[in-house]
Amino acid sequence: MPGDGRIARGDATRRLVLRRAVDVASVDGLEGLSLGRLATELELSKSGVFALFGSKEDLQLATIEAALEIFRSSVTTPARAAEPGLPRLRAVCEKWLDYSERRVFPGGCFFFNVGAEFDARPGRVHDAVAAASGSFAAFLRETAEEAVALGHVHADAELLAFELHALGRAANADAVLNGGTRAYALARRAIRARLAG
Repeated sequence: MPGDGRIARGDATRRLVLRRAVDVASVDGLEGLSLGRLATELELSKSGVFALFGSKEDLQLATIEAALEIFRSSVTTPARAAEPGLPRLRAVCEKWLDYSERRVFPGGCFFFNVGAEFDARPGRVHDAVAAASGSFAAFLRETAEEAVALGHVHADAELLAFELHALGRAANADAVLNGGTRAYALARRAIRARLAG
């Protein structure tokens, strides 16, 4: 069918734009995104990019979804492959620190950055950021609960998940602000100590 080629090209262009959008937003925030900027940087027509997204808010929402897919493929999906309990809990922490340290997104953890940008702003973008961040927090909590239920860790699972989340977020924030990898090394030591205790 003649339209199939256009659809495939449109999908490829959409993926290209979103890959650039997640990188831009990780550094400049979701407010730093514009259809015109992305079109110029990627040497695409503004009308073509506008046709893919329609509005800045639609672009922001699509960017959050694209970032979540990248996050899942870097962190939660490989962590799920580990044995249940403590091995999986260690894996999710390690994969998360690796994701941030490797700069899968140039600005560090995408959701840490856009969460700070939209935490006090109501609306659809806030809700999408909160849902994406909340899905990881829930996975971390469920993994901690599983480790406690299996007797691998003796702790309040909710508190343990909160502490692990805080250590990962602190490592990301410190490393992005100050550079280097020391914060990740300290977070790994703290997480190992917490899971050993």
